[in-house]
Amino acid sequence: MENKRKVTVFLDDEKVPFGVFEPPAKLILDTTKISDGKHTLKIKAVSSKGIEGVRVIPFEVRNGPEIAVIGLKDNEIIESNTAITINAYGSESSESFIIRGSETPKAIPSWVWACIIAFVGFAIFYLITHWTMNTYKSFF
Repeated sequence: MENKRKVTVFLDDEKVPFGVFEPPAKLILDTTKISDGKHTLKIKAVSSKGIEGVRVIPFEVRNGPEIAVIGLKDNEIIESNTAITINAYGSESSESFIIRGSETPKAIPSWVWACIIAFVGFAIFYLITHWTMNTYKSFF
């Protein structure tokens, strides 16, 4: 009896298959040869009885540097002048590692400032209301 089992792999909408294998199939997808962006892997499998099954797996390739944008979000409505910070960084290796600061500088969130102000305010309140020289004689 002839073995009809096979797995055919297509990348995106290509007519020519990426590869044809006998199951179980193991392959290495070299993303450095695929452009960055959204892609699909279409897998067709044929059973020993000739029945075909199809599975489509969407994926995204990002070999290039990561791009961080501060000041503008997806589909955001903006008016007037808008300050935007753009940074791009990748996983390029170098001989030495030098810390130069944050890769994507961000402002300190307002809730952190509120917590600091509340803590300092409570400390001042506590010192004013509970300060007596007799309590702290051991320090002096």
